[in-house]
Amino acid sequence: MTFKGKQQEILLVMVISLFSLFVGVTNDAFFSLDNLFDLLRGSIVIGILAIGVFVVLASGGIDVSFAAIATFCFYATTKILLFLGGDGNIVLAFLLSSLLGLTLGSVNAVFVSFLRLPTLIVTLGTLSLFRGLMLTFVGSDYIAVLPASLVAFSRMDLFQGTTSDGVIYRLPLAFLLLPAIAIVSSLMLNRTIWGRGVFAMGGSFESAIRSGFPTKTLHFFVYGYVGVLSGIAGLVHATLSRMANPFDLAGIELNVIAAVVLGGARISGGYGSVGGTLLGVALIVIINNSLILLGVPSFWQKVVVGILILVGTGLTAVQSRRKRDVLSWSN
Repeated sequence: MTFKGKQQEILLVMVISLFSLFVGVTNDAFFSLDNLFDLLRGSIVIGILAIGVFVVLASGGIDVSFAAIATFCFYATTKILLFLGGDGNIVLAFLLSSLLGLTLGSVNAVFVSFLRLPTLIVTLGTLSLFRGLMLTFVGSDYIAVLPASLVAFSRMDLFQGTTSDGVIYRLPLAFLLLPAIAIVSSLMLNRTIWGRGVFAMGGSFESAIRSGFPTKTLHFFVYGYVGVLSGIAGLVHATLSRMANPFDLAGIELNVIAAVVLGGARISGGYGSVGGTLLGVALIVIINNSLILLGVPSFWQKVVVGILILVGTGLTAVQSRRKRDVLSWSN
Protein backbone atom coordinates (compact mmCIF):
# COMPACT_ATOMS: atom_id res chain seq x y z
CA MET A 1 0.00 0.00 0.00
CA THR A 2 1.30 3.46 -0.89
CA PHE A 3 1.68 6.35 1.55
CA LYS A 4 -1.28 8.11 -0.07
CA GLY A 5 -3.32 4.94 0.39
CA LYS A 6 -2.55 4.96 4.11
CA GLN A 7 -3.49 8.64 4.27
CA GLN A 8 -6.85 7.84 2.70
CA GLU A 9 -7.53 5.12 5.25
CA ILE A 10 -6.45 7.32 8.17
CA LEU A 11 -8.77 10.06 6.91
CA LEU A 12 -11.63 7.56 6.68
CA VAL A 13 -11.03 6.37 10.25
CA MET A 14 -11.11 9.98 11.45
CA VAL A 15 -14.32 10.74 9.54
CA ILE A 16 -16.00 7.58 10.85
CA SER A 17 -14.91 8.34 14.42
CA LEU A 18 -16.04 11.99 14.35
CA PHE A 19 -19.34 11.18 12.65
CA SER A 20 -20.05 8.35 15.11
CA LEU A 21 -19.25 10.64 18.04
CA PHE A 22 -21.63 13.29 16.71
CA VAL A 23 -24.46 10.80 16.21
CA GLY A 24 -23.78 9.16 19.58
CA VAL A 25 -24.03 12.50 21.38
CA THR A 26 -27.25 13.31 19.49
CA ASN A 27 -28.80 9.90 20.09
CA ASP A 28 -27.26 7.63 22.73
CA ALA A 29 -28.92 4.59 21.12
CA PHE A 30 -26.13 4.67 18.51
CA PHE A 31 -23.57 3.20 20.93
CA SER A 32 -25.90 0.48 22.25
CA LEU A 33 -24.98 -3.16 21.67
CA ASP A 34 -28.09 -3.88 19.65
CA ASN A 35 -27.32 -1.00 17.26
CA LEU A 36 -23.67 -2.08 16.99
CA PHE A 37 -24.80 -5.57 16.01
CA ASP A 38 -27.24 -4.05 13.51
CA LEU A 39 -24.29 -2.20 11.93
CA LEU A 40 -22.20 -5.37 11.74
CA ARG A 41 -25.12 -7.33 10.34
CA GLY A 42 -25.84 -4.64 7.77
CA SER A 43 -22.23 -4.65 6.57
CA ILE A 44 -22.09 -8.34 5.59
CA VAL A 45 -23.77 -8.32 2.18
CA ILE A 46 -22.56 -4.84 1.18
CA GLY A 47 -19.04 -5.71 2.34
CA ILE A 48 -18.78 -8.94 0.33
CA LEU A 49 -20.15 -7.25 -2.79
CA ALA A 50 -17.83 -4.26 -2.31
CA ILE A 51 -14.74 -6.48 -2.21
CA GLY A 52 -15.76 -7.99 -5.54
CA VAL A 53 -16.40 -4.58 -7.09
CA PHE A 54 -13.03 -3.36 -5.82
CA VAL A 55 -11.25 -6.21 -7.60
CA VAL A 56 -12.96 -5.19 -10.85
CA LEU A 57 -12.09 -1.50 -10.35
CA ALA A 58 -8.48 -2.41 -9.54
CA SER A 59 -8.28 -4.19 -12.90
CA GLY A 60 -9.40 -1.04 -14.72
CA GLY A 61 -13.00 -2.14 -15.30
CA ILE A 62 -16.35 -1.52 -13.71
CA ASP A 63 -19.18 -3.94 -12.96
CA VAL A 64 -22.76 -2.86 -12.26
CA SER A 65 -24.30 -6.32 -12.81
CA PHE A 66 -23.20 -7.78 -9.47
CA ALA A 67 -26.56 -7.15 -7.75
CA ALA A 68 -28.43 -8.85 -10.59
CA ILE A 69 -26.01 -11.79 -10.35
CA ALA A 70 -26.51 -12.00 -6.58
CA THR A 71 -30.30 -11.99 -6.93
CA PHE A 72 -30.23 -14.57 -9.72
CA CYS A 73 -27.97 -16.84 -7.65
CA PHE A 74 -29.88 -16.85 -4.38
CA TYR A 75 -33.27 -17.13 -6.07
CA ALA A 76 -32.22 -19.90 -8.47
CA THR A 77 -30.44 -21.78 -5.66
CA THR A 78 -33.55 -21.57 -3.49
CA LYS A 79 -35.75 -22.86 -6.31
CA ILE A 80 -33.35 -25.74 -7.06
CA LEU A 81 -33.14 -26.79 -3.40
CA LEU A 82 -36.92 -26.70 -3.06
CA PHE A 83 -37.27 -28.76 -6.25
CA LEU A 84 -34.88 -31.35 -4.78
CA GLY A 85 -36.92 -31.67 -1.60
CA GLY A 86 -36.15 -28.60 0.46
CA ASP A 87 -33.28 -30.01 2.49
CA GLY A 88 -29.63 -30.32 1.57
CA ASN A 89 -26.37 -29.19 3.10
CA ILE A 90 -25.65 -25.46 3.58
CA VAL A 91 -22.19 -25.98 2.10
CA LEU A 92 -23.79 -27.44 -1.02
CA ALA A 93 -26.11 -24.43 -1.18
CA PHE A 94 -23.19 -21.99 -1.10
CA LEU A 95 -21.29 -24.04 -3.67
CA LEU A 96 -24.29 -24.05 -6.00
CA SER A 97 -24.85 -20.30 -5.62
CA SER A 98 -21.12 -19.63 -6.15
CA LEU A 99 -21.07 -21.81 -9.26
CA LEU A 100 -24.02 -19.91 -10.71
CA GLY A 101 -22.23 -16.66 -9.93
CA LEU A 102 -19.05 -17.91 -11.58
CA THR A 103 -21.01 -18.81 -14.71
CA LEU A 104 -22.74 -15.43 -14.95
CA GLY A 105 -19.50 -13.58 -14.21
CA SER A 106 -17.79 -15.50 -16.99
CA VAL A 107 -20.44 -14.21 -19.40
CA ASN A 108 -19.21 -10.69 -18.64
CA ALA A 109 -15.63 -11.84 -19.15
CA VAL A 110 -16.40 -13.19 -22.63
CA PHE A 111 -17.64 -9.80 -23.85
CA VAL A 112 -14.88 -7.85 -22.10
CA SER A 113 -11.98 -10.13 -23.01
CA PHE A 114 -12.71 -11.44 -26.51
CA LEU A 115 -14.91 -8.67 -27.93
CA ARG A 116 -13.05 -5.85 -26.12
CA LEU A 117 -16.31 -4.06 -25.30
CA PRO A 118 -16.37 -1.32 -22.62
CA THR A 119 -16.97 -2.90 -19.21
CA LEU A 120 -19.69 -0.43 -18.22
CA ILE A 121 -21.68 -1.13 -21.39
CA VAL A 122 -21.25 -4.89 -21.02
CA THR A 123 -22.36 -5.03 -17.39
CA LEU A 124 -25.26 -2.65 -17.96
CA GLY A 125 -26.43 -5.04 -20.67
CA THR A 126 -25.96 -8.19 -18.62
CA LEU A 127 -27.66 -6.55 -15.63
CA SER A 128 -30.84 -6.36 -17.67
CA LEU A 129 -30.18 -9.74 -19.30
CA PHE A 130 -29.70 -11.63 -16.03
CA ARG A 131 -32.77 -10.05 -14.40
CA GLY A 132 -34.88 -10.78 -17.46
CA LEU A 133 -33.75 -14.40 -17.70
CA MET A 134 -34.45 -14.96 -14.01
CA LEU A 135 -37.94 -13.46 -14.07
CA THR A 136 -38.83 -15.23 -17.34
CA PHE A 137 -37.36 -18.70 -16.85
CA VAL A 138 -36.57 -19.14 -13.13
CA GLY A 139 -39.53 -17.42 -11.54
CA SER A 140 -40.92 -14.17 -10.20
CA ASP A 141 -42.85 -15.40 -7.15
CA TYR A 142 -41.98 -14.40 -3.61
CA ILE A 143 -40.73 -17.44 -1.63
CA ALA A 144 -41.57 -17.11 2.07
CA VAL A 145 -40.50 -20.59 3.18
CA LEU A 146 -36.80 -21.28 2.55
CA PRO A 147 -35.21 -24.74 2.37
CA ALA A 148 -34.42 -26.25 5.77
CA SER A 149 -30.65 -25.88 5.37
CA LEU A 150 -30.94 -22.13 4.75
CA VAL A 151 -33.30 -21.68 7.69
CA ALA A 152 -30.95 -23.60 9.98
CA PHE A 153 -27.99 -21.47 8.86
CA SER A 154 -29.97 -18.27 9.44
CA ARG A 155 -30.49 -19.31 13.08
CA MET A 156 -26.78 -19.85 13.80
CA ASP A 157 -25.42 -16.97 15.88
CA LEU A 158 -21.99 -15.90 17.02
CA PHE A 159 -23.60 -13.94 19.82
CA GLN A 160 -27.09 -13.21 21.09
CA GLY A 161 -28.32 -10.93 23.82
CA THR A 162 -31.38 -9.15 25.15
CA THR A 163 -31.81 -5.46 25.94
CA SER A 164 -33.42 -4.17 29.12
CA ASP A 165 -36.59 -3.68 27.08
CA GLY A 166 -36.64 -7.34 26.09
CA VAL A 167 -35.46 -6.78 22.51
CA ILE A 168 -33.27 -9.63 21.23
CA TYR A 169 -30.16 -8.66 19.30
CA ARG A 170 -27.86 -11.08 17.52
CA LEU A 171 -24.76 -11.37 15.39
CA PRO A 172 -25.25 -14.15 12.81
CA LEU A 173 -22.59 -16.72 12.02
CA ALA A 174 -22.64 -15.44 8.43
CA PHE A 175 -20.66 -12.41 9.62
CA LEU A 176 -17.50 -14.56 9.66
CA LEU A 177 -17.69 -14.79 5.87
CA LEU A 178 -16.85 -11.08 5.53
CA PRO A 179 -13.45 -11.10 7.30
CA ALA A 180 -12.61 -14.47 5.73
CA ILE A 181 -13.27 -13.17 2.21
CA ALA A 182 -11.44 -9.92 3.00
CA ILE A 183 -8.32 -11.80 4.13
CA VAL A 184 -8.34 -14.16 1.15
CA SER A 185 -8.89 -11.29 -1.29
CA SER A 186 -6.17 -9.15 0.25
CA LEU A 187 -3.64 -11.98 0.14
CA MET A 188 -4.61 -12.78 -3.43
CA LEU A 189 -4.21 -9.19 -4.60
CA ASN A 190 -1.00 -8.44 -2.73
CA ARG A 191 0.88 -11.75 -2.57
CA THR A 192 0.18 -13.55 -5.85
CA ILE A 193 1.04 -13.11 -9.51
CA TRP A 194 -2.70 -12.92 -10.20
CA GLY A 195 -3.03 -9.91 -7.92
CA ARG A 196 -0.08 -8.14 -9.49
CA GLY A 197 -1.63 -8.79 -12.89
CA VAL A 198 -4.95 -7.28 -11.77
CA PHE A 199 -3.28 -4.05 -10.62
CA ALA A 200 -1.04 -4.03 -13.69
CA MET A 201 -4.06 -4.11 -16.01
CA GLY A 202 -5.66 -1.29 -14.06
CA GLY A 203 -2.50 0.80 -14.15
CA SER A 204 -1.86 0.37 -17.88
CA PHE A 205 -3.45 -2.35 -19.96
CA GLU A 206 -0.85 -2.09 -22.73
CA SER A 207 2.00 -2.25 -20.23
CA ALA A 208 0.43 -5.34 -18.65
CA ILE A 209 0.42 -7.04 -22.07
CA ARG A 210 4.05 -6.09 -22.71
CA SER A 211 4.98 -7.41 -19.26
CA GLY A 212 3.63 -10.82 -20.22
CA PHE A 213 0.50 -10.94 -18.06
CA PRO A 214 -2.23 -13.18 -19.57
CA THR A 215 -4.88 -10.45 -19.79
CA LYS A 216 -7.64 -12.65 -21.22
CA THR A 217 -7.20 -15.16 -18.41
CA LEU A 218 -7.08 -12.35 -15.86
CA HIS A 219 -10.36 -10.95 -17.18
CA PHE A 220 -12.03 -14.33 -16.61
CA PHE A 221 -10.46 -14.49 -13.17
CA VAL A 222 -11.64 -11.00 -12.19
CA TYR A 223 -15.23 -11.29 -13.43
CA GLY A 224 -15.49 -14.89 -12.31
CA TYR A 225 -14.30 -13.83 -8.84
CA VAL A 226 -16.85 -11.03 -8.51
CA GLY A 227 -19.48 -13.51 -9.72
CA VAL A 228 -18.55 -16.00 -7.00
CA LEU A 229 -18.63 -13.30 -4.32
CA SER A 230 -21.99 -12.10 -5.64
CA GLY A 231 -23.34 -15.63 -5.36
CA ILE A 232 -22.15 -15.87 -1.75
CA ALA A 233 -23.49 -12.43 -0.84
CA GLY A 234 -26.84 -13.19 -2.45
CA LEU A 235 -27.33 -16.39 -0.49
CA VAL A 236 -26.30 -14.63 2.74
CA HIS A 237 -28.91 -11.97 2.01
CA ALA A 238 -31.58 -14.64 1.56
CA THR A 239 -30.68 -16.33 4.85
CA LEU A 240 -30.59 -13.05 6.79
CA SER A 241 -33.96 -11.94 5.43
CA ARG A 242 -35.32 -15.52 5.58
CA MET A 243 -37.06 -15.16 2.26
CA ALA A 244 -36.29 -15.23 -1.44
CA ASN A 245 -37.63 -12.20 -3.26
CA PRO A 246 -36.54 -11.93 -6.93
CA PHE A 247 -36.85 -8.15 -6.71
CA ASP A 248 -34.42 -7.80 -3.79
CA LEU A 249 -31.03 -6.03 -3.96
CA ALA A 250 -32.13 -3.77 -6.83
CA GLY A 251 -30.58 -0.37 -6.11
CA ILE A 252 -27.87 -1.64 -3.78
CA GLU A 253 -25.33 -0.86 -6.52
CA LEU A 254 -25.15 2.79 -5.44
CA ASN A 255 -24.17 1.99 -1.85
CA VAL A 256 -21.62 -0.63 -2.89
CA ILE A 257 -19.88 1.51 -5.51
CA ALA A 258 -19.90 4.48 -3.12
CA ALA A 259 -18.18 2.37 -0.46
CA VAL A 260 -15.46 1.23 -2.87
CA VAL A 261 -14.80 4.74 -4.18
CA LEU A 262 -14.72 6.22 -0.69
CA GLY A 263 -12.32 3.45 0.29
CA GLY A 264 -9.73 4.87 -2.09
CA ALA A 265 -10.25 2.87 -5.28
CA ARG A 266 -9.93 4.86 -8.50
CA ILE A 267 -12.41 4.50 -11.32
CA SER A 268 -9.43 4.47 -13.70
CA GLY A 269 -8.07 1.35 -11.94
CA GLY A 270 -4.79 0.14 -10.52
CA TYR A 271 -5.23 1.61 -7.05
CA GLY A 272 -6.84 0.86 -3.69
CA SER A 273 -6.96 -1.80 -0.99
CA VAL A 274 -9.35 -4.25 0.62
CA GLY A 275 -8.87 -2.51 3.97
CA GLY A 276 -9.85 0.84 2.49
CA THR A 277 -12.89 -0.78 0.88
CA LEU A 278 -14.06 -2.14 4.24
CA LEU A 279 -13.65 1.31 5.79
CA GLY A 280 -15.77 2.71 2.96
CA VAL A 281 -18.39 0.06 3.70
CA ALA A 282 -18.33 1.01 7.39
CA LEU A 283 -18.89 4.69 6.56
CA ILE A 284 -21.82 3.96 4.21
CA VAL A 285 -23.49 1.58 6.68
CA ILE A 286 -23.02 4.00 9.58
CA ILE A 287 -24.42 6.92 7.58
CA ASN A 288 -27.51 4.98 6.48
CA ASN A 289 -28.08 3.76 10.03
CA SER A 290 -27.47 7.17 11.60
CA LEU A 291 -29.86 9.04 9.34
CA ILE A 292 -32.62 6.75 10.60
CA LEU A 293 -31.61 7.33 14.24
CA LEU A 294 -31.57 11.09 13.63
CA GLY A 295 -35.06 10.95 12.17
CA VAL A 296 -33.96 11.97 8.67
CA PRO A 297 -36.34 10.72 5.91
CA SER A 298 -35.02 7.61 4.18
CA PHE A 299 -34.95 9.18 0.70
CA TRP A 300 -32.19 11.50 1.94
CA GLN A 301 -29.92 8.46 2.17
CA LYS A 302 -29.62 8.40 -1.62
CA VAL A 303 -28.85 12.12 -1.67
CA VAL A 304 -26.07 11.71 0.89
CA VAL A 305 -24.61 8.65 -0.84
CA GLY A 306 -24.68 10.46 -4.20
CA ILE A 307 -22.80 13.40 -2.69
CA LEU A 308 -20.23 11.04 -1.19
CA ILE A 309 -19.64 9.41 -4.59
CA LEU A 310 -19.05 12.84 -6.15
CA VAL A 311 -16.71 13.85 -3.32
CA GLY A 312 -14.81 10.54 -3.45
CA THR A 313 -14.30 10.56 -7.21
CA GLY A 314 -13.58 14.29 -7.16
CA LEU A 315 -10.79 13.92 -4.60
CA THR A 316 -9.10 11.10 -6.53
CA ALA A 317 -9.38 13.09 -9.76
CA VAL A 318 -7.77 16.14 -8.13
CA GLN A 319 -4.97 13.99 -6.69
CA SER A 320 -4.30 12.40 -10.09
CA ARG A 321 -4.27 15.81 -11.80
CA ARG A 322 -1.84 17.21 -9.25
CA LYS A 323 0.43 14.20 -9.68
CA ARG A 324 0.46 14.67 -13.47
CA ASP A 325 1.17 18.39 -13.05
CA VAL A 326 4.11 17.68 -10.73
CA LEU A 327 5.55 15.11 -13.15
CA SER A 328 5.19 17.44 -16.14
CA TRP A 329 6.74 20.34 -14.17
CA SER A 330 9.71 18.20 -13.09
CA ASN A 331 10.32 17.17 -16.70
